[in-house]
Amino acid sequence: MPDPRLAPRALLIDLDGVIYRGRQVLPGAHALFAHLHQHRIPYRLLTNNATLTPRQYQAKLRAMGIRVPATSVLTSAVATAAYLREVAGPGARVLVVGERGLRNALRAAGCVLVDRQADYVVAGLDRTVCYPRLTAACLAIAAGATFIGTNPDPAFPTEEGLWPGAGAIQALLTACTGVRPRVIGKPQPTMLEQALRQLGVAPADALMVGDSLLTDVAGGRAAGVPTALVLTGVTRASDLAAATVRPDHVFRDLAELLAALGARHELLA
Repeated sequence: MPDPRLAPRALLIDLDGVIYRGRQVLPGAHALFAHLHQHRIPYRLLTNNATLTPRQYQAKLRAMGIRVPATSVLTSAVATAAYLREVAGPGARVLVVGERGLRNALRAAGCVLVDRQADYVVAGLDRTVCYPRLTAACLAIAAGATFIGTNPDPAFPTEEGLWPGAGAIQALLTACTGVRPRVIGKPQPTMLEQALRQLGVAPADALMVGDSLLTDVAGGRAAGVPTALVLTGVTRASDLAAATVRPDHVFRDLAELLAALGARHELLA
């Protein structure tokens, strides 16, 4: 029987571990998007990864047979740029530790990217970061620049194992300066709140679908959004017993989630 509470007006969906793993699309992903489009259910794809642009994510999904508009993708880079546009306005001087996705988003928001005399230091994942860049960021923070982190993920999985993530870079800057960043991505509510405003729905009317208790579920809780955990990514069923933050719904995969959503939407049609 479908859960009678599972009838969201909009979905917020994590990508890695939910829609795909690496370059492999996960079971149920194609059917989920077909269902969303058929029933005209609005959605946003939320990712903490700030290295790619929305158009690059659109192309990655298209290569997997999933067609979505670039505007449906909200990265922590885009969310960070939107936050800066709101609090600082155009012309903010920003020293960036990050890759193309973050730099493009900040420029599009009207920020001026600088190497010194920065008003803000924004740090995300940067796989080519060098010591002089880290030094410049530390000096700017010590001189009073506001420190912002795109997302707190300390590591990210690769075929070789865990590589340092955005959170690891931010921890280095904090170790040097003693200043902790204002984080925008999950599990902070900022990115989810932006997505809700874009979709025009209240938190209680949406559903956050993710694979991580620490980012997706915690972020949903922080934003007041009901959560659905799928066990196709970082969180396993055995992790739930000791979890301090628990999801509202748990599904083996997207196919099981879709069965519940489909039954409810057919009843409401």
